Order: sequence, then C-alpha cells, then structure tokens
Amino acid sequence: MSTASKASVLHGVKDLRIRASTDNLKETRELPPPSANEVQVRIASTGLCGSDLHYYSHFRNGDILVCEPLSLGHESAGVVTTVGSSVSSLAPGDKVALEVGLPCGQCPRCKEGRYNICKELRFRSSGKSFPHFQGTLQERINHPAEWCYKLPEDVSLDLGALLEPLGVALHAFRRSQMQKGATVLVFGAGAVGLLCAAVAKLKGASKVMIADLDAGRLEFAVKNRFAHNSYTVPMRRGKDTDETLAIAKETAGDIGRVDDIGEVDIVFECTGVPSCVQAAIYATRPGGRLMLVGMGHPIQTLPLGAAALREVDIVGVFRYANTYPESIEIVQLAVRSPEGPDLSKLVTHRFSGLEKASKAFEMAGKTKDTDGKLVIKVVVDSSDGAGSASSTL
Repeated sequence: MSTASKASVLHGVKDLRIRASTDNLKETRELPPPSANEVQVRIASTGLCGSDLHYYSHFRNGDILVCEPLSLGHESAGVVTTVGSSVSSLAPGDKVALEVGLPCGQCPRCKEGRYNICKELRFRSSGKSFPHFQGTLQERINHPAEWCYKLPEDVSLDLGALLEPLGVALHAFRRSQMQKGATVLVFGAGAVGLLCAAVAKLKGASKVMIADLDAGRLEFAVKNRFAHNSYTVPMRRGKDTDETLAIAKETAGDIGRVDDIGEVDIVFECTGVPSCVQAAIYATRPGGRLMLVGMGHPIQTLPLGAAALREVDIVGVFRYANTYPESIEIVQLAVRSPEGPDLSKLVTHRFSGLEKASKAFEMAGKTKDTDGKLVIKVVVDSSDGAGSASSTL
C-alpha cells in the first residue's frame, strides 16, 4: 500500500513548493512499499551543501541544468520504518546514514572499487542524470539497503548526515597518502575544509594549519580542535599574472612562518579559488601532494612549472567511495576523544519541518546569521525537530 510523503520540490530559481492540503501547488509523492532489496526511511536530518545552494539559487549547477522539478538534499540520515522482503541487515527503528550515489556496479571503474567516477552513477539531488534522481528533502524515501549504514547509539542523526561530507574528506585523505607525523595545510574553512583538517588531525598529522579569508571561521576551527593553528588570507589581487603569482608565493611564505610549519607535506585545497590553488602549489614541499578537493573555477592559471620542477603531485578528488564504515569509526573516535575535533559543532543551524526549507537555504547562503553567529552547516529536520543542540528555527 502506497504512503503519501511530503516533499520539498524545486521548480525554478528559489521556487520551492511543499505538498500541503491548503496549497494550490500540491506536490503529491505517493511512495510505494519498498522493493525486496530496499528499506523505507523516514528522513530526519539533511544537511545543505554548496551544490544544493547552487541549484536553489540558479536552477543549475555549473553546466548541469535542472530539466524537471527536483527535490534537493543528499547529506542525510533517518530512521528505517519498513524493510523489503529480502533485507536482513536492517530492521524498523534502526538509525541509518544514506549513501545516495548509486553506481552501475558493472563498469571497469566500479569493479576496481572506484565507483564514484562511474559514468552511469545516479546521485540524488543532481540534475546530471535524467529523469533526475530525487533528493532527500522528503518525509520518506525508499533506498537500497546496500547503501544504508546502521548508526551506533552514540552517533546522532545529525552526525549521520555529516558522514556524507566526511566521506569527501576521508577520500581526499586516502588519496593524499598522508603519513603519521606529516605537516598539513588546508585552504578553506567551510564544512569540507574543516572535515579535511579533522581527518588529518585524527589520523596523526603533527601540525594542521587552516587558512581562510574569514577570521571567525578560523577561530572556530582552532577553538573546536579541528586544526592546530590558522592563517587569515589577505584580500589581495594582482593587476596581471606575474603580480598575481608573486602574491600567491608571498602568501605561501607567510603561512610557512606561522608556527614554523615551513613547506608542508600535504595541502588540501577546498576552495577552488585560483589564488588559493596557486598559493597551495608554492606551499607544498618538494615531493609533497596537493589535493584538489574544492570544485571551483574550471579554467585556471597555475604555476605548473613550480610544481613539476619540485615533483609536487597534483591530485584530483571527486566525492568518495567505500568511506561510510570508516567514517562512522572516525565520528566515534572524535566523540570519545577529549582532544579530538568536536564534529557536532559543525551543525550551526537547524530548521524543523520541510516548510522551512526555503529559510534554511537562505541561511545556508550566509556566513553569519542576524545575531552574528557563524553559519557553517545548515540542517533541515523533516521529523520531529529533535536531534541536536544547535539552533532550531
């Protein structure tokens, strides 16, 4: 028997519509029972990320256009309500985190375990595939049990939702081949940058430096133990390429003098901003690695000679693969470690009810709220509003 499920659906630029009995613009989502290998999940926590915000604000994400009404959201956790007839790994009442990218499972990339770059992968809330794979800003969804991960008792639903961006950080860490005792620099103190710093710290980096334009975010990072130290990047622009690269080199030098960190073993570049990528190349030691995590400008001017002559490896990072089980372990380690980063502090604002999704997106587009509080991760709670000590609006 089908179940009526309320959904937040984007129809155009900042045009979110919610199914409601008094609304002339109804979004009727009749959800069938889960198939044999699926579970039905009541979504309780969905974090908003940059791609969601791009779709909301522009009805597109770069070159990807939205071609039909689309539910956004992909950083999600919830509670299993019903299980399919062949599912034995989960039961009603289990808390689960959702991995929302479903690969083909048959191509060479899938068979070698790199399913994140499967050409046929369908990702919830993305307009890349058509029909679009609807996102998680819904009351309930059916999802393959294979891609649902049971959460331990000491991991909240908000932390379960954070496993998705944490997976990006863990995937970047794995590709960095970072060794214990390494020195690390992170450009960008948004949620993913903070998580990259957290993973590096928890994995044994001796020094983790984080750099950003926003001094408030940097204070947050150090205060909440995501990084050991920080550097506020000055707002400087060169009039031509030579001056721009000179500024980037100077920035790298200034960072190296903070806490005598010098040239670092690994840089996680989480902004995609050309000036930061340039500075990252200069900040990396000979033989070190620069991880391109941020999705920024597609075409950039970079000092590749400075990288090639010092054998600095420049490595791309796209989403994640096979990260959820270890991400759960990382969250538990952080929860139990008094010296570890306080991951729960990343959720700074939560909005209760799908009807407040538009307000949540407006908040996610800011750096501070009206009270001057930092905005880092905004969560939409489509259940009963319980789950976090962050601000509920």
